[in-house]
Amino acid sequence: MGADSRTPRRADRNRRKKKGRLELWSIALATLALAGVWLAVVWLTDPGRDGQRQVADGGELSGQAEPVLADEPVPEPEPVKRTIVDFRMLDLDTGWYEYDDGTVMVTGDGGVTWREAGPDWTLPEEDVPAAGAADGPVAGAGGEAVAPGEPDRLAAGSDAGSPDEPGAHGDAVSEADGALANDAEANGQAALLAALREIEAAYLDFDPSLPIVIDGKPIAAKRVQPVSGRIGWALADGSEGLDNPLLVSVDGGLTWHQEVTAEVRAAIGAEKERRRLRAEEAALYAVPQQVMKPGSGWILLPDVTYPGDVILVRRDEPGEVEWQGKTYALKPYKAGYFTYLPVPRSTKPGAYTVGGAQLTVREKKFNTQYLTVSEEMESMRRNTERIAEDQKKIDEARSHSAETFLFDSAFLKPIEGRLSTPYGYTRYINGKLSSTHNAIDLAAPKGTPIAAANDGVVALADDLYLTGLTIYIDRGMGLFSQYAHLSELNVSAGDTVKKGDIIGLVGSTGFSTGPHLHFTFWAHNTPVNPDLFFDTTPFRWTGESDP
Repeated sequence: MGADSRTPRRADRNRRKKKGRLELWSIALATLALAGVWLAVVWLTDPGRDGQRQVADGGELSGQAEPVLADEPVPEPEPVKRTIVDFRMLDLDTGWYEYDDGTVMVTGDGGVTWREAGPDWTLPEEDVPAAGAADGPVAGAGGEAVAPGEPDRLAAGSDAGSPDEPGAHGDAVSEADGALANDAEANGQAALLAALREIEAAYLDFDPSLPIVIDGKPIAAKRVQPVSGRIGWALADGSEGLDNPLLVSVDGGLTWHQEVTAEVRAAIGAEKERRRLRAEEAALYAVPQQVMKPGSGWILLPDVTYPGDVILVRRDEPGEVEWQGKTYALKPYKAGYFTYLPVPRSTKPGAYTVGGAQLTVREKKFNTQYLTVSEEMESMRRNTERIAEDQKKIDEARSHSAETFLFDSAFLKPIEGRLSTPYGYTRYINGKLSSTHNAIDLAAPKGTPIAAANDGVVALADDLYLTGLTIYIDRGMGLFSQYAHLSELNVSAGDTVKKGDIIGLVGSTGFSTGPHLHFTFWAHNTPVNPDLFFDTTPFRWTGESDP
């Protein structure tokens, strides 16, 4: 029983052993198959396989493959160094420079930034040399001098058009300059543009012959270009090795900068402002280049005058002037410094020195007027206390004047009336010498509207004893106009008026024999001839009118 019972168990163990061996062989065969697949994939994707086979086929190798080397990095080519060959600044804002490969760079902000010119950009025509431009080579800088930027391209804001925009090169001007040019042409004022060129050439203060020194090293220049005032640019020779060969100077060529620094920008901005003021002032004169001269020169408008008149003094620098025992401060306006000088009626004919200029006062005879008034009216002039009270009001009103000219156009006559009494007459009342009539009287019906002769600010509008309803208007710089004997006041002290505004109506209030307008000007509290102002401005006084 024992032998028979062991036989089935042995058979089971044998079957299990066979089954285990079969499983091991299956695993081994599967592993070998996977390994073969992996090797095949590696062989097929080997980048050197084709080359090795080609070499072997060509017989150049003996069947042994060369080792495959890793790819080496390809060095980047060094950038080609370009050289600036030419440049121009067309004004304080716009300009261009050109590389030797033909690429053109342009600026519209005074050289702060540059960008490549657009496809429609064309090389501007050469600027016509202006008066005062450097001629010939620049000895000190070793380069060629070119004319400054066109002086008629007046100082513009930083919003000037870029040179590669249509119309912004060649005759490139800023928007403000273009507007002025268009207005001048439209109004037939080509002479003004010519005058501006002459003025800007006179104010050019740049020496292109000075040596250029950068970091203590003298620099040779291909080209030096004065632009405006003390602003100029230069192109250094390419052999100098400067990172930026385009140089700028803001002190007349004494020192140079390779970059447009904040200091340079401030100096250019200041010059642009000076050009703007010069352009605005030039438009005020009949012949501006005869008035606007650099330096400390004194200009008298006019330099020939008569007793009872007034002149306008201009200087290019601040200061003061002595005249007949009084001192008058010069006040800034536009590009100059100004004051009025009254020429009292008592001034003797002759030659007088005003600052550094000569004033000629010619003889003038004044007529005499005889008036007859009632005893009641004559007695008004004897009320000295009331007259003195009014004079205090007047003096106070005329003691404060705007420190600038409040008008910018010609004066008009307040009314179209009959001239009943000219300026400067010696007046007798009831046979007795009374006074000098330092105004004009224009007779007109009561209620006739009275226009403001020009822009200004009402300094006084009150009922005064002798002059009745009276208005004083400040015109700035110590000049006032007076309107007296009105029947109605339409303005009050402090009001701003424009030329032509109706400020009141003709009347006969105060010491008056009938409806009329008593009108005159006061310069620094001295009465002056109102006839000088009509249809013109003090900036255009020439002294050619009859006395």
